[in-house]
Amino acid sequence: MTPNKNDCIPEQFIFEQVKSCPVVVNFKGKPVTSDAGLTLIAELDRKKEITSRLAACFKDYREPNKILHPVHSLIAQRIYGLIMGYEDINDHETLRHDPIFALAVGKVINSEQELISLAGKSTLNRLEHCPEDVTSRENSRYHRIEYDASAIETLLVELFLESYEKPQQQIIVDLDVTDDLVHGKQEETFFNPYYKGYCYAPLYIFCGKQILAAKLRASNLDPAAWGLEELQRVIKLIRLRWKDVKIIIRGDSAYAREDIMSWCESQTKMDYVFGLPKNNRLIQLSQSIQYRASQEYSRKIQPVVEFFESLFPTSPDLKKDAAAFVDNSVWYCSLDYQTLDSWSRSRRVVAKVDYSYEEVDTRFLVTSLPVKKIPPGQLYTQKYCPRGNMENSLKEQKLDLHSDRTSTHTFEGNQLRLWFTAIAYILMNAMREKCLVKTEFKNATIGTIRTKLLKLGAVITISRGRVLIAISSACPYKEIFATIYEHLSRLPCPG
Repeated sequence: MTPNKNDCIPEQFIFEQVKSCPVVVNFKGKPVTSDAGLTLIAELDRKKEITSRLAACFKDYREPNKILHPVHSLIAQRIYGLIMGYEDINDHETLRHDPIFALAVGKVINSEQELISLAGKSTLNRLEHCPEDVTSRENSRYHRIEYDASAIETLLVELFLESYEKPQQQIIVDLDVTDDLVHGKQEETFFNPYYKGYCYAPLYIFCGKQILAAKLRASNLDPAAWGLEELQRVIKLIRLRWKDVKIIIRGDSAYAREDIMSWCESQTKMDYVFGLPKNNRLIQLSQSIQYRASQEYSRKIQPVVEFFESLFPTSPDLKKDAAAFVDNSVWYCSLDYQTLDSWSRSRRVVAKVDYSYEEVDTRFLVTSLPVKKIPPGQLYTQKYCPRGNMENSLKEQKLDLHSDRTSTHTFEGNQLRLWFTAIAYILMNAMREKCLVKTEFKNATIGTIRTKLLKLGAVITISRGRVLIAISSACPYKEIFATIYEHLSRLPCPG
């Protein structure tokens, strides 16, 4: 609860100690922040112009002479808050008085006596949320800022392309859907039996650790809904810059659909690798390698069983105990397969059989990559399995940046929140790839980077000549802080 300004607050508080002199507490100390590392993010953002370019995707219908907080300031404040772990708009009712955030968004602090306030929760909420009964933001009284969805989607791809100094020869594009549980009556939320709750099901597209698309979807849609449309949009933008790049599209079994595969096959220098649900026909076609895997496993486990029998009395569990010392038998093969009616042509399917004492695990992939270019085992382990890295990026989005905090009532507002977390992720990933590549944090998660390098306590001293942010001399990562600063100083200034 924020006290009323008219409330009488004592100038100091005295606590009597039994074996000590009195302890005096007052509110006359210099400003202290716990987020001194935000200066690094703000400098990176200034050099890369990420939030400013996002702000260019908005239209501001407010009267210019009455604007206290420009759109760029609002967006930067919101995204910096997400990066520093403040996922709720309510948090900004306190953060608006933090000098470190004022400096980060470009506010000028002239003296210690001058109070700088950023946007509060109500102002930020009007940026993200607009009631359904407002048909025109240009004529609205309170909600007069709107965004261009197409421009924001294009910006995500442009930031990816600009992160490379030269065109890439080959890229792998991953797409997947995750869950976004809700706890209210948001628009277009439905109960999803797979995720066991009311939720959204946003679609993400990544290339490595870089995000290309984040599309909010209702959870009652087909898992592959919007997959083809988003791929076509993203690939078109990539090919405008990198005309000769080879592209591999990768995804789980939800995307092994005729329309997606046919489109990939119709494109030049494009292939796909998708998971494929098992069925009786596929299991029957893979019987030969299942038999070979079982024979190999028997040959491996038999000497171990015989050795155990020479040491211990015969028991039903003897073979099970011996299996703990024997590796599974894993076999791969390529098949020519076509469904009865859903596929327009025969395609290459790769089968993997993992044979162990307890079970036979058979999995399948469908791909356009020919067997002469890559054998089945290499395709499975080197091309398909690394898609699990995308799951780590999704975890960073949800756990470290709280992309699932889509608590605005409107679907449009929640989509904007998803894009805000995507931009926050792009900023943090740029920090990781541009400034931490030769440090111990090169593979660290966003949460770890925030805790170790950004959440730094500091005393802020404001004078007419400068603003001094004094971080503790005992900071254990001051060498890495200096390394980041050195990398940032080498980045070219905008313009």
